[in-house]
Amino acid sequence: MRMLSELRASYAFVERNFNLIRRYINWEIVFIFYTIINTLTIGLIGIQAGENGGELVLYLVVGALLWGFLSVLFAEVGDSIGWERWEGTIEYTFMAPVHRLTHLGGVCLFAIIYGTLRTIIVLAAVTFFFDISLQGANLPAALGVLVISSLAFIGLGLMAAVLPLMSPEKGSQATYIIQGFILLISGVYYEIEALPVWLQPLSRISPATYTLRAARAALLEGAGFSELAPSLVMLAITGAALIPIGLFVFSLGERYAMRAGKLKRSG
Repeated sequence: MRMLSELRASYAFVERNFNLIRRYINWEIVFIFYTIINTLTIGLIGIQAGENGGELVLYLVVGALLWGFLSVLFAEVGDSIGWERWEGTIEYTFMAPVHRLTHLGGVCLFAIIYGTLRTIIVLAAVTFFFDISLQGANLPAALGVLVISSLAFIGLGLMAAVLPLMSPEKGSQATYIIQGFILLISGVYYEIEALPVWLQPLSRISPATYTLRAARAALLEGAGFSELAPSLVMLAITGAALIPIGLFVFSLGERYAMRAGKLKRSG
């Protein structure tokens, strides 16, 4: 009974976040339109490449779609605190008789659902623009990669969500510094070997690196779960470590923000 009650509470946070999207639907349309245009622009780089352009287009578009999904997971968990501060409800949420894991679990579930929907919309738009074929792609394996990698990015998002607590004015924007660094080192649009030698070791600790390599192998080469096992194990271990670390970091930030009086909308 207790678990059912917690699940209902988590769903309430999912529903609340979708209600916020509905309230600001015009902005959501703008952001999705920008994402589509950005993905198409990246794909056109492959078209210009010439005879190997077809493969490069698919490589770049897959990278853009995967990064779009992963960045939504990361950003939505972090932005949820900024939303609550803007709405003036963050103090009520923190004082509510709801376990923090229930609260953040609902936010993470929303991020996964929302990220999936956005990715589907962008993929549909891209297929109308480019002649993309995924024949031979192992879609179940690619989906498995995304599910497992979601855990690691949710953990990172929980840690990033502390920044809006620390800085009411610019905390949400600061999360994009972390996101941009992950984008740089993870080989979203290029192989990590293209990075300077001193940066390459950092790419090997980024969960996005393993997500992109595994998902590309499943989609472009038809790799199965057995072939992707090393990357999937690494992603599962990373997610299992980052989620409790993220919860711990968030709890420290929450306690500090409440003591320091940083939960007011004005900061």
